[in-house]
Order: sequence, then structure tokens, then C-alpha cells
Amino acid sequence: MADDQFTAHADLFDLSGKYALVTGGTKGIGMMIARGLLQAGARVIISSRKADTCAEAQRLLSEFGDVRAIPADLSRYDECRRLADLVMADSGRLDILVNNAGSMWREPLETFPNEAWDSVIDLNLKSPFWLVQALLPALRRAGAADDPARIINIGSIAAIHVAESPNYSYASSKAALHQLTRVLARELGPRHVTVNAVAPGPFPSQMMASTLEAVGDTIAAKAPLRRLGRDDDMAGIAVFLASRAGAYLTGTIIPVDGGIATTASGT
Repeated sequence: MADDQFTAHADLFDLSGKYALVTGGTKGIGMMIARGLLQAGARVIISSRKADTCAEAQRLLSEFGDVRAIPADLSRYDECRRLADLVMADSGRLDILVNNAGSMWREPLETFPNEAWDSVIDLNLKSPFWLVQALLPALRRAGAADDPARIINIGSIAAIHVAESPNYSYASSKAALHQLTRVLARELGPRHVTVNAVAPGPFPSQMMASTLEAVGDTIAAKAPLRRLGRDDDMAGIAVFLASRAGAYLTGTIIPVDGGIATTASGT
């Protein structure tokens, strides 16, 4: 095989010149991913609902690279379109879309309210679809056969195994997002866009804060790797999927959970 068919090891994970959008990128898993993409050389836009949260996250992430924050309420269709328009106005192409923004509602079955379905489904499932719709022209312009554009959906291990907490709409929305990932992967692959999902386990985040405070040590003890997720674990999988190293993957659901949902010892 000719030498030029090999990619230098350092270049496999290099994102220099790439342009990325990370929704929910101002805290938790989204900020971990944004930081990883920035450190790999990408230019990154982050988004979340609150302007002050966006400003603070932009300040914190700016030491790692070129980052811009845009406030948007992505549970609304019109706000998804507005964000997409701003992203495309800044650049006619988009190399990496990370659909991370999400919400959870925990409440017992007997009192689980209707709004707990609408609000969670809108943000966790409809919003990623709306953004793919709106940004598809920019993704297609960025993608090539040897270097496709990337869509990375953030699912959950709650869609792989049954968690103990009563999170009916959350688990259902993430299972639907995993299947949407596969459907879009089949459709968009020929257009040079890959679509994969990451299914995180327990990582320190605002969404997981109360759970980890109460039973974090127990969760870590039951995991085959005997610990919770760390920032670099999430940054690493995102950089892998966004870089040349992950160019031949599409339609995959990758659990990043220390083995909790995928091994008998971790259930």
C-alpha cells in the first residue's frame, strides 16, 4: 500500500480548520465536548438558553481556542431555525454538529404530568431533527467522500438499559434519538454526512448532580471500571467521531459508561 494512503498518527485526531456547533455546550457534557473540539483545533459555536450562562462559558472556553456563544431556546422550532441561520451566516459550511442540549424529568408514575412529555420530547428529540433539517445544506457543503461532515447525537445509557429512577419521557426520548440516528445515517451517508450517537453513563453534570450526590459512590462501585466518567472521556469520544479517525463510522450508538449498561456486572 502506498505511503500516502496512511494518515500520520497526529493527524488522525486533528480538527484544525473545522467548524463545529455544540448545543447545550455551556456546561456538563456539552462543555466537555466543546473543550475537546477546541483543543483539537476546531472553531466552535456553543449554545444554550440563557445569555449569562453563554457569556460565562465562552469566557471559560476561550483559553482553549476560538469559541463563540449564541443564546437560543432549542425546544422551539423557530429558535432552532434562528440558530441555524446565524451559524450559516458566519460560515456557509458546518463540519460538525453535536446535538447535546437536553432535559430530564423525574417523577413517580402516578403523578408524571403531561408537560413532562412535551418539554422533554421537544428538546431531546425534535430539536436534533430540526437542527439537522436546517443545517443540512451547510453539512453537505462541508462533507466529502474521504472526510464526511459529522453529526453526533448525545443519547443515554438510559435508552440501553432500564435505570432505577422514574425518567419515563427522558429514557423514551433518548431511545427514539438512537433510532433517529440510525435512520439519518442511512439517508445521509451517500451525501457525505455521518450520523452517530454517544450514550453517556454517569458524568458530573447539572442533570446528574442530585443522583451522584446521593448514590454516586454506589454507581461507581458497580461499574466494571469502578469510577464515574471524567471530562477527558467525553472529550475523547467526541474528537474521535469528529476526526479522520472516525470517518468510517456511521449509524453507531457508542456507550461511554465504564461498562455499566453493557455488562452483566454493571447492571
